[in-house]
Amino acid sequence: MKLYELQPAAGSVKDVKRIGRGHGSGNGKTAGKGHKGQKARSGGSIRPGFEGGQMPLQRRMPKRGFNNIFATVYATVNVSALEERFEAGAVVDAESLKACGLIKDAKDGIKVLGNGELTKSLTVKAAKFTAAAQEKIEKAGGKAEVI
Repeated sequence: MKLYELQPAAGSVKDVKRIGRGHGSGNGKTAGKGHKGQKARSGGSIRPGFEGGQMPLQRRMPKRGFNNIFATVYATVNVSALEERFEAGAVVDAESLKACGLIKDAKDGIKVLGNGELTKSLTVKAAKFTAAAQEKIEKAGGKAEVI
């Protein structure tokens, strides 16, 4: 293969659509924009949600609730997920949960929920435990440590 033999892949290069260059091109006169109106003008794009001056839907809907910026948000993990991902005798903390992909971000701490069964003895370190989760961890011979 020589340098002058190089060609782009078939179908990867398209010709530029030359609009407004005479009626022989098929795109002359109004250049594919039709006759008059907002969309025919220069810069004539309308933003998403604009309804021609009518009060838009997102402003007609009532506002509900609020977002409490002081609320503590916990990353939740079920006991059944710990059963699947960890070996017996392992120490489960934020770093190990991130490493195995059970949580993305620890947020304000980790809360362990009691959904599922646990047969392995694990040392679980978290900010909060539900009563059921703590009972299942200790029943399996593990420890539930509040950080």
